[in-house]
Amino acid sequence: MSTDLMPNRYRPGESDLPRRESELIARRDDVLGASYRLQYRRPVHFVRGEGMWLYDPDGRAYLDFYNNVPSLGHCHPEVIAAMAEQAGRISANTRYLEPKLVDYAERLVDTFPNELDRVVFTCTGSESNDLALRIARFASGKEGVIVSTYAYHGTSAATAAVSPNLGDAVKLSPFVRMVTLPGPAGVPEAQAADFFEAQIRSTIMDLNRRGIGVAALLIDSIFSSDGVWADPPGFIAGGATAVREAGGLVIADEVQPGFGRTGAHMWGFERHRTVPDLVTLGKPMGNGFPIGAVVGRRAPMEQFGATARYSNTFAGNTVGIATADAVLMILQRDQIPQKALAMSQRLRAGLEKIAKQHHGVRAIRNAGLFFGIDMGPEDTPAAGRRAMALDVVNAMRNDGVLISTTGANEDTLKVRPPLVCQAEHVDLFLASMEQALIKVAG
Repeated sequence: MSTDLMPNRYRPGESDLPRRESELIARRDDVLGASYRLQYRRPVHFVRGEGMWLYDPDGRAYLDFYNNVPSLGHCHPEVIAAMAEQAGRISANTRYLEPKLVDYAERLVDTFPNELDRVVFTCTGSESNDLALRIARFASGKEGVIVSTYAYHGTSAATAAVSPNLGDAVKLSPFVRMVTLPGPAGVPEAQAADFFEAQIRSTIMDLNRRGIGVAALLIDSIFSSDGVWADPPGFIAGGATAVREAGGLVIADEVQPGFGRTGAHMWGFERHRTVPDLVTLGKPMGNGFPIGAVVGRRAPMEQFGATARYSNTFAGNTVGIATADAVLMILQRDQIPQKALAMSQRLRAGLEKIAKQHHGVRAIRNAGLFFGIDMGPEDTPAAGRRAMALDVVNAMRNDGVLISTTGANEDTLKVRPPLVCQAEHVDLFLASMEQALIKVAG
């Protein structure tokens, strides 16, 4: 596992920067907290965005194949118009009657299986996961949480405590347990479901023996921080059943895979043929406007709501609801998930062609328009594979194409473009990646 919390970052002295950027970095360092990081060896400086593109102060365009937040593209005009129109009338909270709040809640819930028929709004994915954990612990009467070994679920105290991805300095809760995914463990797909379920059952036994019990299995159904290990579809089902048998709830973190990212489904958990008890939403829900939600089964939601207080001044505010409603309308009207699936197939075919020609590509994994591309031959030391991945990312950045890395060793390219990408964008990305591989690996 990489010990650097953000390997793909700027380090002073590594790059010669124009005076404009170096002076801005100096000002940042004088006023911002030390936890901030700048991405890429040569930091990027953007002043506007449009669709698939970001533009620097000199007008140079960068193709965004990394940002899943503006899933409909940067500054989508209809989303901006809905946001501005509502902001120009009133911004109010959920304690006042507001038809649009109910209209959107009904439309959102209709995209889920019938069992999931209640929604509570939040501002971010971290808040969504924080609230879901509260509900699960309240409904189950237990404390234990099971996550994958390199999971990331948020930045609040509660969610950081169940996020191994944040590094050794961020201490995990004594009530959290980690399970290894079949893919990183090298388990054949035919044995993946049994492998996962066996780990879950063993973990539940440990939690029960220690008097903790299991409150929740919390999973990002595309396992993005683990390196995009979402296959085989359905491998989580037995583990989910085991958790429910033990009295716990299944929480699907859809901040990364949700809202059509996987193409074939609106929600990532649908690939696994399992209906969770709670689903957490964030990031792409507002195409950049901060809004999130917890969607869940009626029983735990009502049990929690009847006896515990959850009040959030900004969650579900009228501007956020108007924005999210526009996002959902466009996703459905323009058949964005279906088009994203077609682009993912084009991207996959192009990557497989590149992999045949360049030994630097070790493996390709994806679910819709979320790709994990392993760099470096298997017999290369971990540090060498990580260095190669970072070199490719930064070569592409210099070529005007943005991606990043993920996984325990950070040797996996993370590729997740806005869902509105077209064939010409895919082809530009593939050409840039091939040139980067030639430059880095020969």
